Amino acid sequence: MANEFYALLGRMRYITRWGLMRNTFSENIAEHSFQVAVLSHALALIRRDILHLEGPDPDRCAVAALYHDASEILTGDLPTPIKYYNPDIRGAYKQVEQIAGERLLNMLPPELRERYEHLVLEDEEAVLPYVKAADKLSAHIKCLEEQKAGNTEFDSAAKQTWEAMKAMARPELDWFLEHCLGAFALNLDQL
Repeated sequence: MANEFYALLGRMRYITRWGLMRNTFSENIAEHSFQVAVLSHALALIRRDILHLEGPDPDRCAVAALYHDASEILTGDLPTPIKYYNPDIRGAYKQVEQIAGERLLNMLPPELRERYEHLVLEDEEAVLPYVKAADKLSAHIKCLEEQKAGNTEFDSAAKQTWEAMKAMARPELDWFLEHCLGAFALNLDQL
């Protein structure tokens, strides 16, 4: 076994997101995963340290987010309108992601597989809501950045991501939206 896992993770930077949209600037899954890690960590910290609510370890949320799209190294990034077109396609794609995740895990030394299994397969129930909320927040931030650049193609996606975030009913996400999201509309001089 050549232990290709880490080399393949390095290729995340070649897989672009938002393939059906005209982008002002491209985004790859490595950049996206970093942002989701930062955001999921922040959401877990907000829940624990500002809202004083129980939740998972913020560090674990960040690490889980780093690997949340790892299967896309093998599958590519399937655009959301296709992935969620109907329950059959969504279920089939979940199976494809599971197979890709297992294949990636099989590229690790056996001694390390268990440490990565829950991260790659995204099956930690306590952590998953934070990663999903951060993933949706990252998508919304991308929409805002595109809109700020004058790209109206992202107007519909911005509305959809906003509604999806509000439907999550996560107090830490609501706090972030109220207290932090506005800064993403500022330019460097304003920051």
